Amino acid sequence: MCAFSCFNLFLFLLFFEASAIPIFLLMVYCGSNRRERIKASYYFIFFTLYGSIALLLVLVNLIFMQQLSWMGQQLLANDIYDVCFVLLFVAFAVKIPLFPFHIWLPYAHVEASTSTSILLAALMLKLGGYGILKYMLPFFPASVLIFFKPFAVFLSLLGLIYGSFAALRQIDLKRQIAFSSVSHMSFVTLGIFSYTEVGIKGSVYLMLSHGLTSSALFYLVGILSERYHSRSILSYGGLYNVMPVFSFFFIVMTLANVGFPGTSGFLPEFLILTSLLSSSSYILLLTLFGMFLATGSSLLIVLRILFGHVKLQYSGSSFSDVTKLEIFILGYISL
Repeated sequence: MCAFSCFNLFLFLLFFEASAIPIFLLMVYCGSNRRERIKASYYFIFFTLYGSIALLLVLVNLIFMQQLSWMGQQLLANDIYDVCFVLLFVAFAVKIPLFPFHIWLPYAHVEASTSTSILLAALMLKLGGYGILKYMLPFFPASVLIFFKPFAVFLSLLGLIYGSFAALRQIDLKRQIAFSSVSHMSFVTLGIFSYTEVGIKGSVYLMLSHGLTSSALFYLVGILSERYHSRSILSYGGLYNVMPVFSFFFIVMTLANVGFPGTSGFLPEFLILTSLLSSSSYILLLTLFGMFLATGSSLLIVLRILFGHVKLQYSGSSFSDVTKLEIFILGYISL
């Protein structure tokens, strides 16, 4: 709450860093029982640390210039703007995370508990997009923003396509959702760096939508993992026949995650695509290709675990659908 509400870069850096500490502790002490959780925790903390060092360098430069509260002001010499843009971009790209700063995210989600994964997806990833909107766009002159636009768009497109391809080949359900988050957050940055009002509004709405839908998907995967002690896609099949309520929520949240018309993800994606119409046709085609891959990877999971023959190897007992409390939580998110 403090990171999202402060206007001072020093305070933002303080709370930006402080938010990583409880996540690190939750991953170490409340994560999986495997030793890999320690590796995932170190991936998370060191990537966050390196990104924060970049933010700290900008802060030191501003302290040297005796300026900390610089919202919407032009305070630095022109030869410093380029360096500051790169440093701030790296700091926020680690949090989003953008390719190639995304490596920590799949490890973190796989080894974290369900509640920690929800915190990561709903809040931690949004700090990066929020930082770009609040501390980068108002600060730099138009010439610097336009100069770095091809670089930012290239990384966003690369993350969108790479995340979608990576999601297609995953067996672990959590890793699949994690790589899907990489592609969706790359789509968010595409809207931001379109530098249009429509694109930025679409990015804000998409971050809100993704925070809800990805949290619900992680919660649904947590339900399966808690009952049947497996997150492997190969372990499940035909769940629609034995868990109809669970299947209903999984289908609804997956459709919302891919931007199906009538869901919370449709309007934001439509706005971002509209903002890209003024860009190169190649950018628009690559974006549509990445969206097609992301949609295919998500719908493929639905087909593989919900339909077909019922697989019994992951459960020696009878199936149990979602409880009333779980229905209440999922219904609250759906609303």
